[in-house]
Amino acid sequence: MCSKRNVKRILFGIYLIIYLFFAIVLVVKQPFGNPPDEYNRYLIPKYIADHGTLPNGYDESIRIYGYGFSYGFQPILPYMLQGYTMRIVSFFTDSETALLFTARCVNVFLGLCMAIFVWFLGKVWFQDDRFSVLFSYLITFLPQSLYMHTYVNTDSCCMLSIAIILYAITKGLSRRFLARDCIMLSVGIILCALSYYNAYGFILSSILLFTASFLRREPKLSFDWRNWLKKGCLISTLVLLGISWWFIRSAVLYDGDILGLSSRDKCALLYAIPQFHPDTRITWQNSGYSIIDMLKNSDFLNTSLLSFIGIYGAMEITASIWMYRAYKYGFLLALLLCVAISERKTIQHCSVNENAFLRSFFHSNMIFCIILPMFLSIWYSYTTDYQPQGRYLLPSLIPLVYYAVKGVEKFFALPTPKIVFKEQLLDGTIVLTLALILFFLANMIFGYALPFYQTIA
Repeated sequence: MCSKRNVKRILFGIYLIIYLFFAIVLVVKQPFGNPPDEYNRYLIPKYIADHGTLPNGYDESIRIYGYGFSYGFQPILPYMLQGYTMRIVSFFTDSETALLFTARCVNVFLGLCMAIFVWFLGKVWFQDDRFSVLFSYLITFLPQSLYMHTYVNTDSCCMLSIAIILYAITKGLSRRFLARDCIMLSVGIILCALSYYNAYGFILSSILLFTASFLRREPKLSFDWRNWLKKGCLISTLVLLGISWWFIRSAVLYDGDILGLSSRDKCALLYAIPQFHPDTRITWQNSGYSIIDMLKNSDFLNTSLLSFIGIYGAMEITASIWMYRAYKYGFLLALLLCVAISERKTIQHCSVNENAFLRSFFHSNMIFCIILPMFLSIWYSYTTDYQPQGRYLLPSLIPLVYYAVKGVEKFFALPTPKIVFKEQLLDGTIVLTLALILFFLANMIFGYALPFYQTIA
């Protein structure tokens, strides 16, 4: 008979195999350029593979036609990983298809690492394995989440960085940040800083939570300056070693513009065609409308929500309406349960940290990390380029799923002696939900995406 530990290992292995199966299918079957903006993103790893060096953001060969700027101004660590891996592969083959698949598979690997961290994060956040598995499946197999790991982008690395940061913070808060927690947090911050600006809220939150962990309230209010400086210096040193080169490079290349954002805008002013030129492009803001007008008089909210769940291709491959309804109403109900049910009313009390102040501060930061990507997506669409895409909201996925699963956990922890088969009901609910998650993903890929790809092959 298999021991409980062996069963867990088998379940973990099955979880990773399912991820790899669906991800590789999409890597192989997606036509080049069909995923959102893949063609323009691929220009950077292709440049790195061809030249062995990093491009200047102004370089004509990587500029986006029409818009006039390039993705080379922003952090490009994922493109570097893809480009140098492609360069190694190019020693053995000059097949463009093989090089494209190589770049995509780098993101598949990053997604695999994310899936692993999500699995172990779930085990830390939820004492009951059933809820931790549900947490992992909801994140990894959300159609849009898995899709992000199958084409050339920086989102995949960003999502991995968030999982690492949250795992390191959670472990660190529970054991006062051992050296390995500090090193892990540093890795997460480095990956985040060099991949996606939209996720920088997690860096800020990690700094705040790290600092708050050294605040002592008993026997009197005090702050552990010694350990804060000691461990903070370790994290700061590692992070600066990991990211400073990029921002120094940007400052040198772009006249002190360490973030590259102003230089990107200048590049667009120089090379954009009139239709997309910053001075002449029509936006909600320069048309005299308010943000409320945009939200009320456009399909922004609905499109953002549906594509957060899963819209493939160039925002053109949608699945059955029942998949979107199941996810929308399922998440809504679970989140309402999380808010409505006080943990004092439940049988067990599961929390990230038993310190009441830290627990409250942790949740405040997680809510901030959920809201910030939503705000940035709205602001970008309002001021710059109307693009309601759910992938801009994905940085909020992990904390959002945490609260959704927490709501389910709270519901089944309520003292309800009249329900005789409560454990069997919970088992059935979890199994049914996992089956639906996999069914929706499989249906999205094999029922809608692949038939669409065949029509444009």
